[in-house]
Amino acid sequence: MNRERGVSSLAMVLLLLVLGSLLLQGVSRQESRFASRVVTQSQALQRQAVVQSAMEWGRMQPWRLQLAVQCRRYTTQDAAVCLRLLTNNFVLLIVHYEGVSLWRQGAIIDDNIEYSVHGWSDFCPLKEQALCQIP
Repeated sequence: MNRERGVSSLAMVLLLLVLGSLLLQGVSRQESRFASRVVTQSQALQRQAVVQSAMEWGRMQPWRLQLAVQCRRYTTQDAAVCLRLLTNNFVLLIVHYEGVSLWRQGAIIDDNIEYSVHGWSDFCPLKEQALCQIP
């Protein structure tokens, strides 16, 4: 009788070990998924910060108002920054970096570019999508 108790106790301990191991594996997988998600979100935030910084840098640049399209590189992160002259003295500042783009409209007033007070847009503000692309 004592021997049967010992075997059943041993079986119970082994069962607890197996269940504990399965639980730890599940928690480990979930932690890996969460860590991957955190890395992805962190990279997205970094790209967004670079694009916003490049947008502000481009806004402060002395652009020539005779060229239809002109581009520069925001050398800190190699983001593309372009100014496109549109009709009726309007301009569009375009910034692109690793799949993230921002646009900011402006107008030429007294040979100076005055950008929209509404800030940048994360979607193309023009009907003609081709004008929103980096050349």
